[in-house]
Amino acid sequence: MRLDSINNYVRLCGSVTEPPRFSHVGGADRYFTFPLEIERLSGTYDKINVIVREPLIEQLELTDDGRLCVEGELRSFNNKRGGGSRLVITVLALKLYFSDEEDCNSALLSGVICKTPTLRKTPMGRQICDLILAVNRRYGRSDYLPCIAWGRLAEELSARDVGDTVSLEGRVQSRKYIKTENGEQSERVAFEVSIVALTEE
Repeated sequence: MRLDSINNYVRLCGSVTEPPRFSHVGGADRYFTFPLEIERLSGTYDKINVIVREPLIEQLELTDDGRLCVEGELRSFNNKRGGGSRLVITVLALKLYFSDEEDCNSALLSGVICKTPTLRKTPMGRQICDLILAVNRRYGRSDYLPCIAWGRLAEELSARDVGDTVSLEGRVQSRKYIKTENGEQSERVAFEVSIVALTEE
């Protein structure tokens, strides 16, 4: 079932690994956050941060050991606290429900390419394309979502220009990497949408 949004829809089913904790206040609403762990076909796991308004989380009496389905939208913001700006990606939950359904991770997005796509190759020679998709929200705001494509899709997307509209299907993934600052290394987690298909007509 799709929500009202036609350009930003995410559906996740997985395991709650930590109890919800207070995140922030937005307008008149209090928001809570929790991680949802979703298994890939490869057997590895993505841990996606979910943001939810307090009334919705209270209805479920959510703990840290349930299986949950989330329907909502991807959100981005620049976290300027600490050592510089970092793009933070979360899923804003608009629907939550318990389910025994198998793990699921699906994103449908439509937006505008806002940075020149970058085509590169892995050490094994496989092509990868990185791009940033600007997806409009209601009321004139946008979310800037990093996306990655592989193989033939990578080559096709690398030929697109800034300002082109792209509609895609993918999954939200988490990826660990090592960040070096002032000679010190620390482990970070990046979030992106791994593109599996273009859906434009």
